[in-house]
Amino acid sequence: MSTKPGPAEAATTQGIASQPKSSRSLELFERAKKVMPGGVSRNTVLRSPYPPYVSFGRGCRVTDVDGVTRIDFSNNMASLIHGHAFPPIVEAAAAQLARGTAFMMATEAEVLHAEHMCSRSAGFDRIRFVNSGSEAVMAAVKAARAFTGRPMIAKAEGAYHGSYDYVETSQESTPQNWGSIDHPANVPLVHGAPRSSLDDVVVIPFNDIERSIALLNEHRSQLACVLLDLMPHRVGLEPADKAFVHAIAEWAQANGALFVADEVMTFRTEVGGLQARYEVNADLTAMGKAIGGGFPVGAVAGRAAVMEVMNPGAAKLLYPLSGTFSANPMTMTAGRVAMEHFDAAAVARVNALGERARAGIREAARRTGMCACVAGGGSMFRVHMKSRVPQNYRDAYASPEETRQLKVLLDHLFDEGFLLVGTAMLSTAMAEAEVDSLVAAMEAGFKRIVAAG
Repeated sequence: MSTKPGPAEAATTQGIASQPKSSRSLELFERAKKVMPGGVSRNTVLRSPYPPYVSFGRGCRVTDVDGVTRIDFSNNMASLIHGHAFPPIVEAAAAQLARGTAFMMATEAEVLHAEHMCSRSAGFDRIRFVNSGSEAVMAAVKAARAFTGRPMIAKAEGAYHGSYDYVETSQESTPQNWGSIDHPANVPLVHGAPRSSLDDVVVIPFNDIERSIALLNEHRSQLACVLLDLMPHRVGLEPADKAFVHAIAEWAQANGALFVADEVMTFRTEVGGLQARYEVNADLTAMGKAIGGGFPVGAVAGRAAVMEVMNPGAAKLLYPLSGTFSANPMTMTAGRVAMEHFDAAAVARVNALGERARAGIREAARRTGMCACVAGGGSMFRVHMKSRVPQNYRDAYASPEETRQLKVLLDHLFDEGFLLVGTAMLSTAMAEAEVDSLVAAMEAGFKRIVAAG
């Protein structure tokens, strides 16, 4: 696929000046603040002094309402594996749109996508579709409780798993409240969260086998599952140690709990998800983002025996799960086309681009003398203003100075025509040229920070 901007994308992606004081985006933001809290429905689009409003996207570029084009290294938080307006998806979705968007009847589109997704992993005996990654994680946790009859779950400190009270526990704890590493505190994310939701969660330190197993053992008869993201974004985006993953999976199997993998972001790293690299099959896997082809999506897949708790035809239904827009044909069609085009060759190519970026950024930091490192795997990477890649949430926690430096870098990249949020998620619409241009801009940003002392 060509990555060159067409005539409508003629605005430069280099040397973009800071946002003007008067613009169409500013006008829209002023209107938005009058009808939405903070002017937005999701905080990730905010930036100072106002967010840019997109006009259209094509391939790996987006053009805002003021005519500025940027290379998109965010891809809607990893959900657009083929970039914007991928022609096969546009064609298939348009055809489905003409036939209807949602029905109170089953569709063949759901069956086709389910068959394809189950073919990608030996651990996917059955699959159920929902509408977001958050909903998929929630469904996986509830299924684990229904299967085991146990109330508690365990999760890694700092890991993000969506907007569900239980999995939000200790998502954004700080040095002031995170407690001892031997017994990390259960810290609420949302003011007013019920204490009961915190008490049913065991928080374990990521990549620490001895401490994690000791904490799990304290509640071995009550734990329904251990929920684990194998490369958690907010824990630093460094892949988990293989020994840690195996220790957690083996503990779960030995103690009647389920091993639940959150692959909402990481499924893009291999044909069968990141767990394939670890040679493990989770009892349940939560997915979302890329498997929807740019439409809202979530899915839970796993062992047939566990998935049976959702079977409405069972003698006793343990977990009734349904949703008005679950498995709607628009998402199912777009998602299947996206995944069919994200085959082994496509995965390998975009992963190679990710490694090229990581190597280039490491070298740029070395050349400039910048105290920075890069974490990640597959087609994702994250820059830390630290001397070494963090191995857990406490390692990854940024000091005020590191936070300031990262903001300077991200503002510099935005002005130079790159859209990312600290973490970059590549798409198949990209080529080496886009990656190399980002690395060059990163190096210039490093030089700027070093020069400023």
